[in-house]
Amino acid sequence: LITVIHCWSAPRSRSTALLYSFEARGDDCVAIDEPLYRAWLIEKGDNVARPYYKEMIEGVPPSDSPDDEDPEQWKRELLSLSERIAQGVEKLQSGGVIFCKHMAKHSFLYDFDKEFKMDDVELIHRHVLLIRDPVDVLSSWSVAGGVHGDNPTSDEVGIIPLMVIYSKLESRMDGMQPVVLDSDDLVSDPEGALFWICERLSIPFHQSMLTWKSGKHKCDGPWARWWYKNVHKSCGWETSTKEYYPETKKYRTMDPLLMPALKAAFPAYSFLSQLTLSYLQRGPPVSKVYEDPRNETLLVWIGAPGRGRLLPRDMAGVSPWDSSVQGGDACWEGIRVYRGKILSLDKHLRRLFRSARALGFENVHTKEEVTEAIFRTLAANGMRDHAHMRLTLTRGEKCTSSMNPKFNVYGTTLIILPEWKPTEGATTYDNTKGIALISASQRRNPPATCDSKIHHNNMINNILPKIQANLAGVADAIMLDMDGYVSETNATNIFMVDDEGVLLTPSADHCLPGITRATVLELAKELGIPTEVRRISLAEFHAAEEVFTTGTMGELTPVTRIDGRVIGEGVRGEITERLQDAYKHLPERPGWATEIPKFEDGDDGN
Repeated sequence: LITVIHCWSAPRSRSTALLYSFEARGDDCVAIDEPLYRAWLIEKGDNVARPYYKEMIEGVPPSDSPDDEDPEQWKRELLSLSERIAQGVEKLQSGGVIFCKHMAKHSFLYDFDKEFKMDDVELIHRHVLLIRDPVDVLSSWSVAGGVHGDNPTSDEVGIIPLMVIYSKLESRMDGMQPVVLDSDDLVSDPEGALFWICERLSIPFHQSMLTWKSGKHKCDGPWARWWYKNVHKSCGWETSTKEYYPETKKYRTMDPLLMPALKAAFPAYSFLSQLTLSYLQRGPPVSKVYEDPRNETLLVWIGAPGRGRLLPRDMAGVSPWDSSVQGGDACWEGIRVYRGKILSLDKHLRRLFRSARALGFENVHTKEEVTEAIFRTLAANGMRDHAHMRLTLTRGEKCTSSMNPKFNVYGTTLIILPEWKPTEGATTYDNTKGIALISASQRRNPPATCDSKIHHNNMINNILPKIQANLAGVADAIMLDMDGYVSETNATNIFMVDDEGVLLTPSADHCLPGITRATVLELAKELGIPTEVRRISLAEFHAAEEVFTTGTMGELTPVTRIDGRVIGEGVRGEITERLQDAYKHLPERPGWATEIPKFEDGDDGN
């Protein structure tokens, strides 16, 4: 059994160092340097200029060749890829690896559907896509500009051809998926990256792959003296990557004329980079990240008025020039989906647009645009129940880095993040057993500083108490106003029931007048539960018979402890449970929810 590895890459991607790494395996490997190069030159003819063009075609060394240059290096270029592989098989005899280094732009000369076979030896063809950030590729292009020219096309850069190769291989039915390797992983962790790629290719890793002899190599193509000067100085991965060490790191300027090639290459690079070792190891495994595995493959909505679109969650992103990034300059809403309906959608959208007006946004999405984007996002994800959506409306993208809104010239940015998220779970609360709270050391900002009636994205005042709650091992933290009265928690409004059975909630002077909060007050009136809205001290909450929090995401959540004190009997109270039960039936009541249009295809989400 012989594994034939075809490594496809763009120029300037450390492919020669990887070639030497496999050559260093010793007797179980034959390394072949760009066996399709000559055929590519013939195909391109006068469209490419290389100082060794004629000699490559004829298979003879130039007249000015150094005395130590081996004429056989030129002669073997006359052989086809199949003939070079057959030679490698003959050398290996008892099995091993044949490593073929290819440029991605040569791939149209390779028949992916009819790979070379031999009668007496089993050959397994595997493919590796070696990628590198196109900014780094193009920034270093001028290093060899005298050989390949200073005006690279997208084909020369190689990222798009790599995507074409991936597409061809991914559509095959043999189950042999390509392995995508980021050359930066070889720099940051050579042993780990080489071990990973060998494991993926089902071949043993050899420690010898980490080092090689400096100078010329037997596997070098005859063009080596034009291209390989730097890699010939190296004797292993550490020495071949000296440019990354602080004392020798090179800071290169990218020619603006190369920008079109860069923009064309980036989408393919972004996709392929998500298949690399460093991306796969960027955090915990998917099974531990997502409470619902469907959340891994969500489509999210992003865009300015008239230019919004759906994107896979791991490919979505707003511009770094967006106001939400530059200054948290945005407003938001959370909405919840129940049994084919969106609860209180109109109320949420009215509050969203009130916040946008209060913040002075201009060129804002219309209500109809936002509603349509919501329906399209739900449909694309097949969501009709057990889902939550966060809508964010930013002031939009700026033309320069500044807090000044006059530089927001492109209109607002709408972001819709849908998730499969139960009302009770790892990312919400326990609405049966209840939760514990502490009182936060931070105070809720008053209207004199940043009015909470604007549902804004300046969330640091909420995040710091949440950190305090996390460190204390409780769900959330109660925030007091500047006079020491309870305002709300870091994430929700809060209610209490006193010893006379009155339902109380803090006035909205220093908190967001939540939609769920208003709903609870309305339901309490229907159920004959007396209510009072006023300033409430922390001591009153400590002595309450019942306490619960309210919010769109988690609905009504009982609170059984505050600052270590047991609330009531330490369990969900009667009034809390009555209100929870009434709240559950709201989506079916007239006037409370918006019907989601029928989806034409796909899972109904139930």
